[in-house]
Parts: sequence; C-alpha cells; structure tokens
Amino acid sequence: MDRIRLTNDLSFSRIIHGSWRLADWDYSDQETLSLIEHCLEKGITTFDHADLYGSYTCEKLFGDALSLKPELRDKMEIVTKCGIVIPSPNRPAHQSHHYNTSKKHILLSVEQSLKNFQTDYIDTLLIHRPDPFMNPEEVAEAFVELKESGKVRSFGVSNFKQHQWNMLQSYLDFPLITNQIEVSAYQLENIEDGTLNLCLEKRVAPMIWSPLAGGKIFTSQDEKAARLRDTLTKVQEEIDANSMDEVLYAWLLNHPAKMMPIVGSGKTHRIDSAVRSLKFKLTLDQWFDILHSSMGHEVP
Repeated sequence: MDRIRLTNDLSFSRIIHGSWRLADWDYSDQETLSLIEHCLEKGITTFDHADLYGSYTCEKLFGDALSLKPELRDKMEIVTKCGIVIPSPNRPAHQSHHYNTSKKHILLSVEQSLKNFQTDYIDTLLIHRPDPFMNPEEVAEAFVELKESGKVRSFGVSNFKQHQWNMLQSYLDFPLITNQIEVSAYQLENIEDGTLNLCLEKRVAPMIWSPLAGGKIFTSQDEKAARLRDTLTKVQEEIDANSMDEVLYAWLLNHPAKMMPIVGSGKTHRIDSAVRSLKFKLTLDQWFDILHSSMGHEVP
C-alpha cells in the first residue's frame, strides 16, 4: 500500500477507511474488529471518523471493537472531526443544528472522542465544516493546548475553501496537514474552484470523501451519470479493471495532488476494489475522457 507523508512523523495509507455508516451496518464488536483487521491486512491503516457520525455513536462502536484487540491501536492512524452540532438523544444538551468551533467545544469533543476510542491520543483532528461564527483565536488556542498535551498529534480541516484555509492557518504556528474535501468524477466543484490547487500550492495531500459520488454514478438516470457510465465502461475494458468503481478510484489516484480516497463501506469486496485501483495507470486520453464526460464538453 502506498503511503502519503503528512509530517515528519505521520503518514496515512493512500486508501482510507471511513466509518460514517458504521452504525447502519449493525455489526457486532467482533464483526467490526474483523473489518478493521481486514483493512489493516490490505494496508489500510488510516481510519476516518467524526464525533457526530451515527448520531454520536460510531466512534464508540469502533472503540468497543478495538478494545477486543487494543494492540492494533499502534498499527493505525485515527482521524476524527468536530464542530458540527446536531440534535440527538445521545447528546440531550444539543437542541438545534449549528456549528460550534469554540475552544471549550473543541476540547470537550476531543475528550469525548478519546473516551469513545479508548485511546490517549488522536492522530489528526479536523474542523468538520467552515464555521461562519468561528473565532480563529479560540480554535488556535484549542489546537495548541491539545498538541502540547499530546492528546492530538496534528490538525487539519474539512470542506474548507482557499480563503477559509488561509484565514485559519494565519493564526497557527504549525501547519494544517490536510483538507478533507469532496471530489469524484461526478462532483468537480473542488477541482474547478481552485480548492484542489490550494492543496498543491501548500503541498498538502487532501482526503477525499464521497469518491464514488455516493453511488449516484451507478444509479442516477441523469445525463451526466449516463455519459460517465459509458466512458467508465470503456476505460474499464481498456485497463482490464474488474469494475467501474476501480476506474473511479484510479481517476482520483492518478491525479498529481496525491488524493487519499475514503472508502465508506463495510463490505470487504468494496474495500478490496479500492485497493486494487492503486495498480491502474490511466493515460491522459483516458483521464480527460472521464473529465469530458462529467463536464458534458471538452476542455477549451
């Protein structure tokens, strides 16, 4: 498995496993542990979480499974996010959907995450969404306190545009190490608006959520999805891939931005497809054919 170095002492696996739907899979602790072990066997060592996933349950589900074999903690990188607040019976104090990036909230969120994972450190903490009420001085104070205490090794953001990234970075004496953004052959916004170029400029490898567009490419009847399916099927045959999803992952992995796709599946064969995609090299013609199919026209 390829690895991407983010700091002198931290690297992520090129393919990342995501736990957004962990609560929906209704796995026992042992079944979740088996999934974790399968990922590790395939070279996937980085696991993506957020405090609110599964209505604030997914972190604990993962931690409970990990407690069955705690020695695996040293073989993985745990990423989690905070800053979005949603009403939930698991958080009775949360009465409305809003953002909270106050120092107090960030510190409390990390303490809860550490408890959920049954660990004493988080490898990377991300601010989940840009907060229009953010006080960057408070965020910076929280990050410094967490870093100095050893509770969090590194920090990044999620869904931040260039101006939002630069604003927060200006308050920090250490670099943000990643931006988790949505990119797929179907969803080009972060390619077109310069967000991916920012990652290249800052030499920051982005984590990629929804790399398969939430399955829309396979199921939607809109013209874009239909065009993409035709082109992906053609490229699949040309590179001898097993499935369209392997082509979709390869399209991201072949980009020079060193994108790290997040595979949010509990099915081992879907995880294996993402791992297999690492071996495929697309020609420029193939890469741009997929881009053109998404845009509905050729580049100028």
